[in-house]
Amino acid sequence: MSIPVAGRIRAGIRVLTRKAEAVPLAKKIYDEGVERELSFDTIEEQIIRAVPDLERPLVPKNVPFFTARACDFPHPETAKAILDLYGEDRGDGVRRLYRFPVIFPADAWQRVMPHELVTWTSSERKFWSEYSADGATRYCKMHEAVPVDAGSRRVIRLWGGRKHVARPENGGVCDPESCKEYQSRQCNLNGKFIFFIPGVRSLSAFDLPTNSFYAMRAAIEKFQTIAFMRGGRIGGYLDGQGTTFFISKRLTEVSRIDEFGHPTRVSQWLIELEAPVDVSSLLRPGDEPEAIEMRAQEAVVVLEGPQVSMPVRTAPEASGADACEGNPVEKKSAEPMQRMPSAEPPSKGQPKGPALSPQTAKAAPPASSSRSAAQQPPAAARTGAGTAPDGDAAAASELEWVLESAKALGVPADRFETYAAKRWGAGWKLNPGGRRQALKDISAFADDANGFRRKIAAEVDVFK
Repeated sequence: MSIPVAGRIRAGIRVLTRKAEAVPLAKKIYDEGVERELSFDTIEEQIIRAVPDLERPLVPKNVPFFTARACDFPHPETAKAILDLYGEDRGDGVRRLYRFPVIFPADAWQRVMPHELVTWTSSERKFWSEYSADGATRYCKMHEAVPVDAGSRRVIRLWGGRKHVARPENGGVCDPESCKEYQSRQCNLNGKFIFFIPGVRSLSAFDLPTNSFYAMRAAIEKFQTIAFMRGGRIGGYLDGQGTTFFISKRLTEVSRIDEFGHPTRVSQWLIELEAPVDVSSLLRPGDEPEAIEMRAQEAVVVLEGPQVSMPVRTAPEASGADACEGNPVEKKSAEPMQRMPSAEPPSKGQPKGPALSPQTAKAAPPASSSRSAAQQPPAAARTGAGTAPDGDAAAASELEWVLESAKALGVPADRFETYAAKRWGAGWKLNPGGRRQALKDISAFADDANGFRRKIAAEVDVFK
């Protein structure tokens, strides 16, 4: 699923050409449009209608600031809120957006910085690129021809729009150097950053379009570096102090090849992704709030001893006073209060572990077709009739459930235990909160077995 976007911040502006600047009427329309915060497309249309001799009166200009214009947001006040929070006046009397904090809504950089090589017709995409699942190969895609009914010769109505197929040329692989559209400048790089801005209220994200290869390549390198140090994560705050990424601009000399094949260097304001964080804090996973909570619970167990029994509650039958005061209600045929937040315990006859997508099921090691009695979920992990389970049996059941979930994603039990002990402390298995946090950690990668194994490898094999 794509991340919904509700507004756009732009990296540049458009200005009048030299020819258009010499026309007073065109200059007047441009100045009035900028003052009213009209889009540059609208300003250009008004100039062309007023001065038909000017076919293209506006050209892009690279500037050191970003623009947040009311016309680029469904709620115009959002643009004002962004400028009020993070706008700066750097001596010219105009408040502009030079640098602002961002929070990315996903951990995969391909989701928060989607990009493609794309060829457009007057109304739609003709060809475009897509990466393979592992991000190593880029394919060229196109729309499949609309099928026609053989009898009536009518176009068949399609469910969900036209299908996407690989382009026949080059075996479907995107190779810009042998692509006639790319060489004739019909196919160009198109990308964007997708993010939230702290302090700006919006259910949907914002985006920042860019077609700079250098800016995107530098951002990918920083995404991968931060993800490597944070166990595969780039989303959310970077640390417990609320540190975020920042987006700004930096004047950089970039090289390019001119029409005659000669290398030249030009200065450009490129989008720069910053991460002003203490790197050493990212390399200390034991200092995270979850790990501190686990160690606190471990201390409670040491001082007070483990719980002998686990109180249970049946929510529909609990009295109003008990429910309000938080007192557990002992009942038979009830479920344990300690429940995993990210997945339900398996019912009888169902496999243990997180629900896997078909893609993850292929990536995970195949399970045995027949299970022994010892491999079946114990009674403490199932719902149904019976008395409340013993505390030790429930803890053993939850631990087995966690280890089976990790095994379903291709991580052996002993390797996951090594990872969990390093991340949350040696007593994570004894604490209900520790087991709950472990299952939550696993469930976050239920559809990404490869990512889960990479995360475990980073923590166990790299950060020793």
